[in-house]
Amino acid sequence: MTHPIDPPRAQAAGFSSSRLERLSDMFRADCAAGTIPGAVILILRRDELAYHEAFGYSNRRTMLPMQRDCIFRIASMTKPVTVVAALLLLEQGKLLLADPVSKYIPQFGALEVGVESTDPASGERRLGLEGLVRPVTVHDLMRHTAGLTYGQFGDSLVQRAYRRAQVMDDQQTNAEMVDKLAQLPLAYQPGGTFEYGMSTDVLGRIVEIVSGSTLERFFAEHITGPLGMHDTGFGIDARAADRLAEPLREAPAATPPALAPYHPAKPAKWFSGGGGLLSTAADYGRFAQMLMNGGQHAGTALLARKTVQLMLSDHLPPNLAYGPLTAELGLAAPLPRLGQGYGLGLGVRLEPGLAPVPGSVGDFYWGGALGTYFWVDPAEGLVVVLMLQELNVQRRTRYRALLRGLVYQALQ
Repeated sequence: MTHPIDPPRAQAAGFSSSRLERLSDMFRADCAAGTIPGAVILILRRDELAYHEAFGYSNRRTMLPMQRDCIFRIASMTKPVTVVAALLLLEQGKLLLADPVSKYIPQFGALEVGVESTDPASGERRLGLEGLVRPVTVHDLMRHTAGLTYGQFGDSLVQRAYRRAQVMDDQQTNAEMVDKLAQLPLAYQPGGTFEYGMSTDVLGRIVEIVSGSTLERFFAEHITGPLGMHDTGFGIDARAADRLAEPLREAPAATPPALAPYHPAKPAKWFSGGGGLLSTAADYGRFAQMLMNGGQHAGTALLARKTVQLMLSDHLPPNLAYGPLTAELGLAAPLPRLGQGYGLGLGVRLEPGLAPVPGSVGDFYWGGALGTYFWVDPAEGLVVVLMLQELNVQRRTRYRALLRGLVYQALQ
């Protein structure tokens, strides 16, 4: 359901209401054509609501219109929330970024690195093991330099081992997940390679161990509750089931559990710090505003200003290698050739002119594999949240790029 743009509100926030209509027209047309099922877009500028629109259907099969408060599976947009949880513990003096992960998860003290070789005679691939050059640290987990990977996005022998061990089973606990990972080799030596993977899931387990709470409860008591994010959590209340947005197309039969849409009839037991949350555009907008405002939102001081500054700085060292999954991150890839880096749990823009979409140096962002995306441009006082359930990687990347262009062209 589309809601009319409020011209005075848009103009007060520094937008041309007629140019914002271009954004509305495009999403409305694509929903009508069945290119995407529906979407919700939220734009905030200088803490004022400039735009909040719903398009298409939350469930195309039942023709249920999309509403602005529909709930979406946000997948990897969970990662910045988990990092904030760990930073809250850092501020309490309960952990340090330089701490070895084995301080909290002793099994990680015996990790080894998998090294592939190929028999020249038979062509058979073999997996050897070598010791760590240094321990995996909490810092490595936050910036994806821990040597962990995702099993479903490649076919290395380490990734095959991940799949056999079912490390992303949504019916496991975080404790069971780290027990599995501790029995498997790392894909890379710690600190040497950026490889997007299960690092933030392990970080979520550390939050549980240090706090003595489940990740679900810690989020509710220390992040989502204080920020008023009442529709954000690892599950959905039965009374809100009709607000759950569904993708237009079914997930393929071979879709890994991590990418299979959350199903209320069989809710996940795994509180995945890397990708398990559900949320709304308005809720996630509050979280993003908190980061833009240096740790504060609507009178709630969640993090210290310098802690947020640390989170939003580039943490990738020079001479770093990049795993093959990095380029698959598309617009968010933390590659020097794109003028982009990676902070703690999200991407950061470091240079003007290299990324293929508009923005400002210092903007930060991330997206989820099921279609959602957000970015914050502190130079413009801008927060944008796109809620979309789209399983096709090319299509969701296209809409992220289109949205960036359509938002910036409407700025006055």
